[in-house]
Amino acid sequence: MKTQGKSVETTVEQVDVNLDELFSGAATADSITVADEDEKKPNIFAKKPEVDFSFTEDGSDDDSEEDDDSDDDAAKKPAGKKEDAASFLDSLDEEEEEEDEDGKTSKRGRKPIEGIADVVQKLIKEDKLVPFDDDKPFEEYTAKDWEELIEANLEERANQVRSETPKQFFESLPQELQIAARYVANGGQDLKGLFATLAQVEEARELDVTKERDQELIIRDYLSATGYGSAEEIEEEIELWKDLGKLEAQAMKFKPKLDKMQEEVVARKLEEQEMRRKQQEQASKQYMQNVYETLKDGALGDVKIDKKTQALLYNGLVQPNYPSVSGKNTNLLGHLLEKYQFVEPNYTLISEALWLLSDPEGYKSKIMEKGSQKAVEATVRKLKTEQANRASASLGVEKAEENSSRGSGKKKLTRTNNIFKRF
Repeated sequence: MKTQGKSVETTVEQVDVNLDELFSGAATADSITVADEDEKKPNIFAKKPEVDFSFTEDGSDDDSEEDDDSDDDAAKKPAGKKEDAASFLDSLDEEEEEEDEDGKTSKRGRKPIEGIADVVQKLIKEDKLVPFDDDKPFEEYTAKDWEELIEANLEERANQVRSETPKQFFESLPQELQIAARYVANGGQDLKGLFATLAQVEEARELDVTKERDQELIIRDYLSATGYGSAEEIEEEIELWKDLGKLEAQAMKFKPKLDKMQEEVVARKLEEQEMRRKQQEQASKQYMQNVYETLKDGALGDVKIDKKTQALLYNGLVQPNYPSVSGKNTNLLGHLLEKYQFVEPNYTLISEALWLLSDPEGYKSKIMEKGSQKAVEATVRKLKTEQANRASASLGVEKAEENSSRGSGKKKLTRTNNIFKRF
């Protein structure tokens, strides 16, 4: 396969080209548009110029001129800060003097509320409101003063209700529960015995003197309570009155006395608990006083204690700030005893504490004996160390003297005897 090539003819001519005319339309530094020196370049924080919409409003030329003037004035005014509600209310309280048309000066401010003073005085006379203890007249009260007065009365009423509610609740309880509540408030713990006594009182109160069975119970209980005699003697007396037809009359005679005696039993139980509570309070005060007297000198026997330890011991003995397994609070001593017995068992420490509490002198003597033994051991150890130091020092001196004596003498030779020497 053959390829055919085409021949191309070119003609070379010489032409004169003017470069200035050729590049006259190209961009140069002079053709770049720059901002004027007085004109600032806008940025994202710059405020956009306001658009004039005056052409959309109807009005005369005078109105438009006035609008233009107002716009100019608004533009000249600097942008002020926004006032919050608090500053606005405070400004109302500030009194400013202004001149009225007659030339008189008057004070402006929060004006007092008129018309409410008479109403409040009427409520105060009816004991529905309680006034303040100051001498400020009601006519000069402002809205804030009225608000404070109403809030104070509402708070006083709420406190009164809170204080009277427990009393009203206590009075609304049945007599038996009132007795039980008073018993518990005084520190009583034998609730089972108390309720048994209350049940016995209630049963005696419900006995009916018209029923023969209740009549016998009334007479039997009364004679037993008064110590009339043995059970057999009481039964004989009941049978005698029954035969004589005097059982009901005797029951009606003994019933009020029996009820009074049962009430006296309950009252006596409450008095005993009250006396026990007073005794506990007195014992507690005496205990705190004894602890104070023991620690006030800053020493426990012959041992001096610092202020920190003194405060720790006092608060740990008199302040029941720790929960106990019994459900009540206890002091630091009881807390630590329970802790090292049940929570974090440490029977060695508990045994030492028991030994100290049961036999203080024996425990202290053992501690002192152990301390003296350690002191003797330390002394013996110190003496042995000192003796060893002295022995090593003396041995060193002897060796030094021997070395010094050997080193100071010059070397000498032994003279040999001449057997032919004349004397």
